[in-house]
Amino acid sequence: QVQLVESGGGLVQAGGSLRLSCAASGRTFGRYCVGWFRQAPGKEREFVAGMRWRGSSRFYADSVKGRFTISSDNAENTVYLQMNSLKPEDTAVYYCAADLRAPRLRVDTDYEYWGQGTQVTVSS
Repeated sequence: QVQLVESGGGLVQAGGSLRLSCAASGRTFGRYCVGWFRQAPGKEREFVAGMRWRGSSRFYADSVKGRFTISSDNAENTVYLQMNSLKPEDTAVYYCAADLRAPRLRVDTDYEYWGQGTQVTVSS
């Protein structure tokens, strides 16, 4: 069993930055695939970024490529999402998710464990 807790969300102006954290307990995070997803009001949850075990490969949605970076600190059992050059359309609740396999890293139904989400609001 893995428990995930996100933090770091908030209100920021367009062009600003935020760093989200996803802290895991219950298992060593480094053995899991981890993804960040987001859901805006009235929209479906969408993939943002993901990484396979110990960051061996990383993937990004086209909409965030070049602006967001997913990384991990295995010693702290934490995964981060650094978000730069934020835009109003990045406003959403951001969730981290983990799974031992996640064969389709971009698909939310492939993840077994989810955090509670953290709100990110980008003002124009």
